[in-house]
Amino acid sequence: MVDAAAVRAAVEQVEDPELHRSLAELNMLRELDVTTEGNVRVLVALTIPGCPLKDKLTADVTAAATSVAGVESVSVEFTSMTDEERGALVNEMRGGAMREITIGKPGTKTRVIAVASGKGGVGKSSVTANLGVALARMGRTVGIIDADVWGFSIPKMLGIDRNPTVIDETLIPPEIHGVAVMSMDYFVRPDQAVIWRGPMLHKAMEQFLADVHWGDPDFLLIDMPPGTGDIAISMSQFLPRAQAIVVTTPQVTAQRVAKRAGLMARKVNQDIMGVVENMSWFTGDDGKRYPIFGEGGGATLAVELEVPLLGQIPLVPALREGADNGQPVTMSDPGGEAAAAFERLASEVDERRPRLRSHPELVIS
Repeated sequence: MVDAAAVRAAVEQVEDPELHRSLAELNMLRELDVTTEGNVRVLVALTIPGCPLKDKLTADVTAAATSVAGVESVSVEFTSMTDEERGALVNEMRGGAMREITIGKPGTKTRVIAVASGKGGVGKSSVTANLGVALARMGRTVGIIDADVWGFSIPKMLGIDRNPTVIDETLIPPEIHGVAVMSMDYFVRPDQAVIWRGPMLHKAMEQFLADVHWGDPDFLLIDMPPGTGDIAISMSQFLPRAQAIVVTTPQVTAQRVAKRAGLMARKVNQDIMGVVENMSWFTGDDGKRYPIFGEGGGATLAVELEVPLLGQIPLVPALREGADNGQPVTMSDPGGEAAAAFERLASEVDERRPRLRSHPELVIS
């Protein structure tokens, strides 16, 4: 005889792959029958019809049930929650609060880090994506907001191939490599340009923060657009406790422009964690390092901003290839030079807690 209680206990512990809470917590396990021959039938209520991760949920439930001695077969069937049940779930996920930005607020564990640069082309998005994966590989929970509304690239860099799930106007961001990502890329056709000005940009960033269920991750990385425009101002208002990382290259010209991003962070009273120098060198087949884009830009910028140089990222073909084919170098070449640099950077970021400081209301003159 199969222990039906043991089967139920095992299946109840299966996590919903999007909400990362057990079927028992979410009241998703609706029926479970066990025959004397060891055949198990399970009925699970999905949050929405056509859940994109139904196959994974089927596999996880099957694995949990067959872990109990005597189970011979498992049949997983699905229904979906009612409107009332979905509404109650969203209300519970929000903690009963009205629509508001709660991530990164006092009392939450999430550290918000804005990854900024003064100009495009310095690899800021590559740094954000690979830093996120490196933190996740350390066991941290990570979210990324692709705030570069015009030049969004994070989903493609990470290989995300599906859109967010919508539960009663609450967005559940897709996740890959342990990193949840929200981006305009999900909502804009490939042949469509984003031509927005300040108010619309402000509203989009507010929705990414207030209408997305982030939970309470250890880190929320913000891939900022280049420069110091509307989005930078809006994000500093929404997330006044955020830290900032400034990305540059060794080139003196890039360093001079990147300094403005650091000055912007300082003006809005953000804690500048440090500088990351990308494309620092290329290691040839002879083992020698070649400074293709010059030397010293990152160190100079760190001195000027009076912050540490957190890391230097080498220029390797796998980094570019990974960005193109959706395989971040931290996953595709975990033993490589670039992956090791991102691991060191992730350790630095993890250890550098924000300083306690006041955050007066932002005034832009």
